[in-house]
Amino acid sequence: MTAERRALAQRGRRLEYFTIGWNTLEGIIAVLAGAMAGSISLLGFGVDSFIEVSSGAALLWRMAVDADEQQRQRRERLTLRLVGVSFLLLSGYVCFEAIGDLFSRSAPASSRIGIALACVSLVVIPLLSRAKRQVGRALGSAAMQADATQTAFCSWLSGILLGGLLLNSAFGLWWADPVAALAMTPIIAKEGIQGLRGDPCCD
Repeated sequence: MTAERRALAQRGRRLEYFTIGWNTLEGIIAVLAGAMAGSISLLGFGVDSFIEVSSGAALLWRMAVDADEQQRQRRERLTLRLVGVSFLLLSGYVCFEAIGDLFSRSAPASSRIGIALACVSLVVIPLLSRAKRQVGRALGSAAMQADATQTAFCSWLSGILLGGLLLNSAFGLWWADPVAALAMTPIIAKEGIQGLRGDPCCD
């Protein structure tokens, strides 16, 4: 293992530690704000953040054996599959709850905390995704590139979340929240399918 690869692996670990810390905080805030406001899009966003925590932990587990090519490849495959299953389960849950809210015409309360969280995420997440992708390419790690792609998808989720929350808050459009949640569903499901296939997605 060269000094350059060791340095890259160390940088990858630091990025995953930051991912775990950021997504833990983000998930707690989103779930609490979503529960208080009755917002399925905020709840889904929060649970997605917690899955990102498990993804980051799995990547740390994979990075721990970066010097051992055989173990590295085995952990790459298992990491991708575990993350994939988690996202598919989440997409099913969000879809079910959003459709239920549309049929019941359940109107969430406005959430300034959720709006602020979505705005901050739109700044932080793209920078984190770019850094992960650079390290993943340099290490030749499909799992880390997949994790970078999942992080990038969170930018889309943040934008969708922000749009739904603003429409509900500014114009009282109760249906904007479940519709935003439904818009998240295919993005989350795509993350899951790519993980199961072992696909790091497009560069």
